Amino acid sequence: MQAGIPSRTAWRVALRRAGHQLWDDPLVFADPLAVRVLRTDGDRALREMAQRRDDPFDRALRAFIVARSRLAEELLAEAVQRGVRQYVVLGAGLDTFSCRNPFPNLRTFEVDHPATQKWKRGLLSEAEIVTPPTAAFAPCDFERDALAAALDRAGFDRQSSVFVSWLGVVPYLTRDAFRESVRFLGAIGRERGGCGVVLDYALPADRLPEAERGLFEKLAQRVAAAGEPFQLFFTEETLAEELAAAGFAPLHSLRPSDLNDRYFANRRDGLRMMGSAARVGWARSSDELS
Repeated sequence: MQAGIPSRTAWRVALRRAGHQLWDDPLVFADPLAVRVLRTDGDRALREMAQRRDDPFDRALRAFIVARSRLAEELLAEAVQRGVRQYVVLGAGLDTFSCRNPFPNLRTFEVDHPATQKWKRGLLSEAEIVTPPTAAFAPCDFERDALAAALDRAGFDRQSSVFVSWLGVVPYLTRDAFRESVRFLGAIGRERGGCGVVLDYALPADRLPEAERGLFEKLAQRVAAAGEPFQLFFTEETLAEELAAAGFAPLHSLRPSDLNDRYFANRRDGLRMMGSAARVGWARSSDELS
């Protein structure tokens, strides 16, 4: 992230989430606010993006973005059924869940870089999207600020169970920033109610088939050009070790082929993920509500 500048990757993710609502049928991830939150600038950008919406690379990236969002909200619903009453969205970007939250007893906490969060709140206001009283905002620069302090200021209850969505963030972190955040989340799990977390991650380039490395490098160049380079990679085994050290186990991880089977089977439009680099995983602390 560049100081004082909203996340460009958050904007691109939001465009693809909105594009899915307009171009793909049937929807994998339905978000009635995804287009509305983008307002006029988004209309122009979507028209430009529509010209390449069938490009295999762009379509596969769109598939990944909507699949991880769908999975996160499915896991959240399961957590709510278990009695979880707090939902933390780390790196919320332009995610709209807090404004369409269907669970009256669920408190949401959006955590993001201060510049991105200020920009988002302005977009919500311009679009006349109401932020309900169940939503709280916690500005935080993951590389400089303590996640614990940011959540405490927003009214987070460390003594109550929580489910955490951590999408589109981990690959951009340093290992130290990742470990500090996951240790805090693990500590919540040990204090009382427990913690569940879903996150996406990417394999190191040297673990990819040679044919895939070019596509991965293409994406890496895009995000680096936006000032938000990839920094952190995991294999399933190394991520499981990191999470277990903080009290989360076991790690359940889905590969692109798993996500295709789960969400994109038998589609006529060909929407599906490609390659093997991107993964989505989730785990629970040993004492999360069950």
